[in-house]
This record gives sequence, C-alpha cells and structure tokens, in this order.
Amino acid sequence: MKAFFTIILLSLGLIFSGFTTSNHAEMDSVVVALKSGNANLLSRFFDSRVDITLPEKSDNYSRSQAEMILKDFFSNNGGVKTFELKHRGENNGANYVIGLLSTNNGRYRTTLFMKQKGEKQLLQEMRFQQE
Repeated sequence: MKAFFTIILLSLGLIFSGFTTSNHAEMDSVVVALKSGNANLLSRFFDSRVDITLPEKSDNYSRSQAEMILKDFFSNNGGVKTFELKHRGENNGANYVIGLLSTNNGRYRTTLFMKQKGEKQLLQEMRFQQE
C-alpha cells in the first residue's frame, strides 16, 4: 500500500514539474542561443519590439534591428566565449534570467526578460552591463 502511494505521489510530481519545465523551455533555448553568440537564433524568440541596453546605447528596436544590434555587439566584442547562468526567476508572469556573458573583450552582467504572448514566451528585454 505504501509503495502504491509513493508511485502516485511521484507520478503527480512528474506531471506538475512538466508544467513548470514547459514554461521555461523558450528561456532555455534563449540561453543556448546566447551561449553560442548566435543573434539569428536569438531573434526567433524576440517579441515584435525588444528593449536592448548595451554599455554604449539603449533603445527599443524592431525584431530585425535588434538582431543586427546583437550581431554587431557580439562581433565587436570578439565573439561570445561563455554564458554562465546565475539566477532564474518569475515576476508577474514574466520569466527572467541573470547571468554572466564572457566575450573575448570583456564580461557583461546579462539580464533577459520574457513574457507570455499567446502560446509562446517572447523575449522583450535584454540588458548587458559591463563588469
């Protein structure tokens, strides 16, 4: 009898953890794209407008403009070496991650914000602060 309840509890835990994992699937894909320094792959997760804050400029860009800005940023910094995830959270329906982006020319504290739009989580804001 005890084994039966254990199996049911484990099954319920897996079912409910699946819901939270699927909510973070897009963010996980964004982190993978960021680790590779692939602006084109990142742009697949952009909302129609994206806020990007870089050390030298900050603005709200269209999806295609944002892709070009990130391509330039990665290129001007000699490419992305690594991205180390430091924190992940949720606030008012938005998911966010904070990490450390290492490039060949420096390190940047990076914050990414995604919000649910219809069936998908879309990237709405990216901040890169030089350390």
